[in-house]
Formats: sequence, C-alpha cells, structure tokens
Amino acid sequence: MKVVRPAAHREVAGHLQVAYGISERRACLATSFGCSSQHYRKRSDPQVALRMRLKELAAARVRYGYRRLHILLRRKGWEVNHHMA
Repeated sequence: MKVVRPAAHREVAGHLQVAYGISERRACLATSFGCSSQHYRKRSDPQVALRMRLKELAAARVRYGYRRLHILLRRKGWEVNHHMA
C-alpha cells in the first residue's frame, strides 16, 4: 500500500473541486481525507536562528548544561524564555 502525503491529498481535493464543481466537503469525502487537514497550512519556525546559535554554543562548550547555555544566550541579547524575562 502506497502512502500519500497530505499535500498530495490537498492537491487532489482541490482538483476535484475545480474539475467537477463539487464542494470541498464532498471532495474530501471522495478522497477519504479529513476536511480539517484540507485547511492546514504549514508555518515556519520563528526560532531557527536561536536553535542554530544554541547548537553552536553546545558544540563549543560541551560540558555546559542547558542552564549555563541559557545564561550565555541571555547575555548576548537573545530572548530565550519570555516567562523569565
């Protein structure tokens, strides 16, 4: 059995809507694909730069734990945890 990715399901459902003039709900039922998944849009991660910097620090200072790395990041001006500001 071949697994079809959700993006492909969305394309097929969209094509069915346009080609046959059917509703989104009916197109989802025809492809056995959930309507809530039809509306899903991927969001980019806003903390990519922070993650990369944290990995660099962890690689350079192997013996430091997460608490010490957190302090180093805050000293450099990164907003690491908005709860502890």
